Amino acid sequence: MPLIRRSTLLLGAAAVLATLAGPAFAQAKLKVAAIYTVPVEQQWVSRIDKAMKAAVARGEAEYVFSENVANADYERVMRQYAEGGYTLIVGEAFAVEQAARKVAKDYPKVSFLMGSSGKPQAPNFSVFDNYIQEPSYLTGMIAGGLSKSHKIGMVGGYPIPEVNRLMNAFMAGAREINPKTEFMVTFINSWFDPPKAKEAAFAMIDRGADVMYAERFGVSDAAKERGKLAIGNVINTQDKYPDTVVASALWNMEPTIDAAIKAVKAGKFKAEDYAHYSQMKVKGSELAPLGTFEGKVPADLMAKVKARQKAILDGTFKVKVDDGQPKGTAK
Repeated sequence: MPLIRRSTLLLGAAAVLATLAGPAFAQAKLKVAAIYTVPVEQQWVSRIDKAMKAAVARGEAEYVFSENVANADYERVMRQYAEGGYTLIVGEAFAVEQAARKVAKDYPKVSFLMGSSGKPQAPNFSVFDNYIQEPSYLTGMIAGGLSKSHKIGMVGGYPIPEVNRLMNAFMAGAREINPKTEFMVTFINSWFDPPKAKEAAFAMIDRGADVMYAERFGVSDAAKERGKLAIGNVINTQDKYPDTVVASALWNMEPTIDAAIKAVKAGKFKAEDYAHYSQMKVKGSELAPLGTFEGKVPADLMAKVKARQKAILDGTFKVKVDDGQPKGTAK
């Protein structure tokens, strides 16, 4: 099986510019490799891929990736890319922290930017995560205001910090609007198993949930089939579920990727925590437009959401980062 299952090397505009500018332009491009344990269309990974393709389009990088890499193969693939002359390696070390950090130690001249629940490791292992608790709080406000049964279902992948903090922020936002809101919480122990997530959602709807928090693919399908509402996470899927997905907390990976590329090119890349690049104030995250639900969400509810968003952006309100595993409260 080839190392690179799919790759993106150049986009049209970048190719034209490279041809016109010649060798000098090509030399300015950074060789970047990404390693994903799931399909590239999975929510979290798709945002990294989108940001990398934007860098390619600007002519700043060459980009290849490997997807569906098993945890047991992760270290091997990292080493192959490091040996292959890639200057920046991006990936997800959540389940392979020890192995990934070992590789970084063995290749001190390579820059590593890895999704991780841990701390940076000097000199060349930086970490990031989708710290999008701010828009998650706002979507929780919307959900809390729309639920008529006062019961919200939440289906997540694994109860790890990057999932927990978004769920907890969502729950806090819902409670701001309706303190009596009850929650059902289930983790499917997979990052990509839409059928399993769908079945978990069905079970919650059967228990009275009328709004679903779709942290995983499959949840919105269940909500659509049962005529319930859903709140999206990381990406906006309203185009696929125009009558189901009300709003989404979007993660924009561009500020993180752009900062890393800039640092590597300047010879200033070091072990850092890139969490702040996911904040709303730097456009690392945002509340998706209501789109098809514009005018369908009560005006007084949206006024509260917009006021809270303004307070987040001007720093007068801070969404608590709570990495603890959320617990269901519905009877």
